[in-house]
Amino acid sequence: MPLLEVRNLNSFYGKAHVLRDVSISVNEGEAVAVLGPNGAGKTTLLNSIFGFVRVEGEIIFEGKDITTLKPHERAKLGIAMSPEGRRLFPEMSVEDNLLIAGSPEKLDFLYSLFPNLREKRKEKAKNLSGGEQQMVAIARALMLEPKLLLLDEPSMGLAPIVVESIAERIEKIKELGISIVLVEQNIQMAFDVADRFYILASGQIVREGSIEEMEEIEQEYFG
Repeated sequence: MPLLEVRNLNSFYGKAHVLRDVSISVNEGEAVAVLGPNGAGKTTLLNSIFGFVRVEGEIIFEGKDITTLKPHERAKLGIAMSPEGRRLFPEMSVEDNLLIAGSPEKLDFLYSLFPNLREKRKEKAKNLSGGEQQMVAIARALMLEPKLLLLDEPSMGLAPIVVESIAERIEKIKELGISIVLVEQNIQMAFDVADRFYILASGQIVREGSIEEMEEIEQEYFG
């Protein structure tokens, strides 16, 4: 049984019908990439899984229908999200940004996963580099000890060498047995960390397959 099943999902912002009959699944310990152009509905899919968006269809997590649950109820079940744009508290320190989401005893583990954050733990978030801010955003989501981690464009605005570092951390997270849904436009990051992929276009799934298959169709969809 998959950890997460999204079945025939239709998502709406007001009267706008953004996602149409979208179905995806994520197995335990698996990383799934959701790819596609701007405006395809990728972020809406993550927001739907986390409960921020009005939907029709079914969202099943560990065999339980969570479609009508509020975001904080989904978080308690083991779903965490690192949103697009990171959304840190800029005037607060790295450590305080993390402690908003969890207890102090979890910090040592996260600092072992993101060693540079230990060095910067008293630094204000606004003074960090883009890559460091992204690491804080991911670490904050991990404070919830999730079974499923939703990552929204973690490579956005980062230099290639920093993207490589973020990809390495995501790989380590996957090795811990945490399942991942990765929304990305960076194809190389998807190659590095994902096991399978879905391509979204105009709010619909137009292709899916193994990460090996994605190499064959990269030119067709991404030029």
